[in-house]
Amino acid sequence: MDELGKVLADASTGNNKTVILTVVNKAYVEGDKSMLDLFLDGFWLGEGTRPLIHHLLIVAMDGTSFERCKFLGLHCYQLKTEDELDGEEVYMTPGFLRMMWSRTQLLGNVLQRGYSFIFTDTDIMWLRDPFPNLNQNRSVDLQISVDGFNGNPWSEDNYMNTGFYMVRSNNRSITVFDEWYARRNASSGTKEQDVFTQIKQEGMFRTLGFSVMYLDTEYFSGFCQDSRDARAVITVHANCCRTIAAKVADLTAVLHDWKRFNGSPSSSSSNGTAAFQWSAHVACDNSWH
Repeated sequence: MDELGKVLADASTGNNKTVILTVVNKAYVEGDKSMLDLFLDGFWLGEGTRPLIHHLLIVAMDGTSFERCKFLGLHCYQLKTEDELDGEEVYMTPGFLRMMWSRTQLLGNVLQRGYSFIFTDTDIMWLRDPFPNLNQNRSVDLQISVDGFNGNPWSEDNYMNTGFYMVRSNNRSITVFDEWYARRNASSGTKEQDVFTQIKQEGMFRTLGFSVMYLDTEYFSGFCQDSRDARAVITVHANCCRTIAAKVADLTAVLHDWKRFNGSPSSSSSNGTAAFQWSAHVACDNSWH
């Protein structure tokens, strides 16, 4: 068993060969309050999320983030690449695209080893355990977040966001991920999420019988479309945001909002969310200017 096999086996113990995966680099683990620290705060403060830390596998893109992960006592794996992607890879820069494709290759490898997983970006706050709200029917191959939910969880018109999804390891998912990664060289300047959308639009999902469920933003929300119900929300993704500093600022506000909500009568009241509002995502809005 190689190093990846060992950490996958450790992280999936007691969880039916299912792991939670996220990817970090040096830029995500440094600073007064790093993105990784904030991500882990969500597991500490969320409802039913603390035990999930035992199934979390941190994939490090460089030595610094790997050492930080080991120091925190987590399940850690260092993904070796041709050039260490240790700096902040701003959205759609060449480094950002290389990191996304390296991630896609690794995730396909995990599926080939027989492991199902939830992939989560580190700029997602886990406020509740997502497993009870994910479809347990094994015929559903992929359950994926969206930037904006159109009301139909089976509609291909939902725009996928690859920042959060659960995929089952089977022949269909392995085939899809192989095709996804195989297109990297013919997709210069295009992010992997858009390539995945192209594969869907070309009809490969339907041809394979690859079943996809699109997750309601009421539960799996993001800055593109906030959940209206703080009593229901499970994850909050700092999407529609360009820089790490902006994400950290506005996710910190989410965490403060969450503490405020849980400390108020609103959290148990049937009409409690009427009085609750998320803070505006000011830093993320400004990150595009």
